[in-house]
Amino acid sequence: MASSPQSYQKRQRELRKKEKKAEKQAIRHGKTAAKKEEDDNDDGPDEDALLEEFRVLNETFADGGVSQDDFDYRKAEIFAAMGLGDPPEPREDAADAADEAAQSAD
Repeated sequence: MASSPQSYQKRQRELRKKEKKAEKQAIRHGKTAAKKEEDDNDDGPDEDALLEEFRVLNETFADGGVSQDDFDYRKAEIFAAMGLGDPPEPREDAADAADEAAQSAD
């Protein structure tokens, strides 16, 4: 028994709707995947370098080469660069702190 033309046309319409829906979903998923790739490729700070800097700072502090205030300030800067906290408040003697930070990095 042959199906009626209306049933065939209805199936074809439903098939086209499904195909369009699948295309739209593929486009949406493709765009979100592209956005994630862009987010992964951002030019943010190198986490390994920041962790190494913190390790050196921690060792210098343990040896007594850095004061408690300087250690806390630099630690807050490093953690803020990694996105783990808020940046520290600027110090009054910012020029002196920058010199000390440069010396501790050496």
